[in-house]
Amino acid sequence: MSRILYIDAPFGISGDMLAAALIDLGASYERVQEALASLPISGFATEVSRVKKAGLDMCDFLVRLDGDHENHDHDMTYLHGHENEHGHHHENTHEHHHEHHHEHAHEHHHEHHHEHHHHHEHRGMPEIREILSGSNLSDAARAVALRIFDVLAGAEAEAHGTTVDQVHFHEVGAVDSIVDIVTIAVCLEDLRLDGVVVGSLTDGCGTIRCQHGIMAVPVPAVTNIAIRNNLKLKISSVEGELVTPTGAAAAAAIRTADSLPASYRIIGSGMGAGKRQYSVPSFLRLLLLEAEPQEEGADGLSDTVICLETNIDDSNGEALGLVMDRLMDAGAKDVYFTPIFMKKNRPAYMLGVICSPAAAGGLERLIFQHTSSIGIRRHVCSRRIMERESREASIDGISVRAKLCSYGDIKKCYPEYSSIRLLQEKKGLDYLTAYEMIRMYTMNDKNVI
Repeated sequence: MSRILYIDAPFGISGDMLAAALIDLGASYERVQEALASLPISGFATEVSRVKKAGLDMCDFLVRLDGDHENHDHDMTYLHGHENEHGHHHENTHEHHHEHHHEHAHEHHHEHHHEHHHHHEHRGMPEIREILSGSNLSDAARAVALRIFDVLAGAEAEAHGTTVDQVHFHEVGAVDSIVDIVTIAVCLEDLRLDGVVVGSLTDGCGTIRCQHGIMAVPVPAVTNIAIRNNLKLKISSVEGELVTPTGAAAAAAIRTADSLPASYRIIGSGMGAGKRQYSVPSFLRLLLLEAEPQEEGADGLSDTVICLETNIDDSNGEALGLVMDRLMDAGAKDVYFTPIFMKKNRPAYMLGVICSPAAAGGLERLIFQHTSSIGIRRHVCSRRIMERESREASIDGISVRAKLCSYGDIKKCYPEYSSIRLLQEKKGLDYLTAYEMIRMYTMNDKNVI
């Protein structure tokens, strides 16, 4: 079975809406708190609460900023030019007429020494990379966060006519946007997904005010993200910005498919509240699906994987070993090196990675980061696999495990290496004897725990 996330956005998408919906779906807010506490930035606190939109109960994810880090660009009063009459809390914050029962709070109290209030730090991608590198995020979560930032940075750079590393853009550099994106990345890893389906994203119409003046909706960054990533937008008659650049970038970065699987069960749902007031309720719905694998009779199962390949001719064995470890830790199904000869008879290795569609983007980033590769070949492959079952047995009180595989009447048993070593040490056996003993015990139903 595959765990597929479906992003349903008839009322738009933003960073905080997606973060809230993922938490509502079951992602660990405690893990989010741990990750945010490790970020080398300050001036914010997060809260998770329950609110009602259109009579429906849903989750609200709030980033409270101190006076030195307020982000006016996304306040409703700022967006539409009204006089400022209330405080500012988060991207997309506005007058919110709901009673909030705050269940969690995570505050970051640090001293700040600024010459004046409302000081905006205009960070770019080099600073973002440093912030993420200085955190305790896993390689997989860090790769997802960087992928979202890359999509957003590319769109902003194109809009301003500069490069990704040179653009300093308020949307991404703002503390609340960083918190939203890191939260999304941590939640996605915690949910252990095999794929993400994104249909069309519904945006509004008209104009909106931003740091650079009055912009038409969809704003330039969202338009560029849609063009560069083949993202489907649906323009509604609602006046205002329903799809924010952060929301569009997240959807584009994590998407693995545009359409739902042919057969699935809904095993969970999450709803995230927006902060803006429009003529329609502002919220995002996520559905967690369990997709049926494609079956051909009773002989095994079929699924889809991504195969990544790149040729490397200037790295030593130790560096390649590190790359393999990083890729496996980040969710690769398999990593391998093939000796090859390149032009001028240079000896080299072809790095191959097999992974789920959802993991491909993050693994590509790791390859670029930790090797000299400047290009990666990506193939979508249909895979035929044997049905698999993990079994545990007891041999004289020693717990061992093996993987049982079947394809029709073909049966195979593969003892786990750690169990073989354990049995060797405990009973003084050679490798082959321990291997065969585990096979015999795990294939015999009487011995299975």
